[in-house]
Amino acid sequence: MDVHGWAPVMWLADHVVTPALQALGRHDDPHDIAIALLLTALQLTLIAGVFRPLESLWPAERWQDRNLTRVDRTYTLLMLLGLFPLFSYLVLAPLASLGGSPETVQGPHGLRAWVPWFQQHPWLLFAVYYLLYDFVYYWMHRAQHAIPWWWALHSLHHSQRQLSCWSNDRGSWLDGMLQSVILAGVGLLAGVEADEFAALMLLGELVQNYSHTNVRFGFGRWGSRLAVDPVFHRLHHMVVDPQRPGLHNCNFGQVFAFWDVLFGTALYGEPIRPTGVADPVVDADNQRGVLAMQWHAVRRFWGTVRRPLGWKFGEVAFSEDCEPVPVEHASVEHAPVEHDDTAHPSTES
Repeated sequence: MDVHGWAPVMWLADHVVTPALQALGRHDDPHDIAIALLLTALQLTLIAGVFRPLESLWPAERWQDRNLTRVDRTYTLLMLLGLFPLFSYLVLAPLASLGGSPETVQGPHGLRAWVPWFQQHPWLLFAVYYLLYDFVYYWMHRAQHAIPWWWALHSLHHSQRQLSCWSNDRGSWLDGMLQSVILAGVGLLAGVEADEFAALMLLGELVQNYSHTNVRFGFGRWGSRLAVDPVFHRLHHMVVDPQRPGLHNCNFGQVFAFWDVLFGTALYGEPIRPTGVADPVVDADNQRGVLAMQWHAVRRFWGTVRRPLGWKFGEVAFSEDCEPVPVEHASVEHAPVEHDDTAHPSTES
């Protein structure tokens, strides 16, 4: 699946990127940079121009202000305009080097070698890649919640009380790098090319931007069994219910909901619930800026990974000294969900 020859990519590469690279004395591939710029522009356009207006028209929760979402917007801009390009050099370039290029690899490799028929059907091959990618992501996501030292990092993403279209990129950068290495390793074994892997990552990111959107509608009764929608994913971010303490361990899928259905972690039919965490130490992220969030996530990680409890499957909270303790579901006070009574959603619609 080669997008380098697409007209918008070629125009941007020839008229914008190439002159800029020449002025900087760089010799990077202008087509790769053009693709990245177009995908970034598309993602920001959809988030700000489509998902954000939907939140105003049909919100799942009504907030008196959106103060807590501002830092998430910063995270998204940092990711798309800075961290993802950096990631491309740190992870995708080594992936391409290890996997080889068409000039250095003798014949097809990975899925192309195992099933030669795929070489004539690149879009079907990409679909298989994506199923594999999403399957690995599902189990990795479950591990992020089950392994205490990994939860110490991933909990930053779940601390948000105002889940919105900007929330997807809120997270520990160390956690993000760990995820990327795992997914890139699987891609390498499967024979995914670097540009294909970038497309996998960005498509997943865009779907997650939508699934985090604060709207009260989804894909319907059957569509929500196939793909992750905002209603489905919001339940994954719910604050723990002391009366039903295991309820929040659900809906781990990134793009496809049928993994949750297949492995018994899907939850449907619940009313809209507040989002966030019950652990006061993690909830304190809502009073911090980007760098302070990163620092405290690393503190939680270091306080957990060096202790035996940090390696035992199960839920933990954190002491003020960032030591993991068995969770007792001590609750942080969250405001009740505000929504339109005349349009209260079912998770089936």
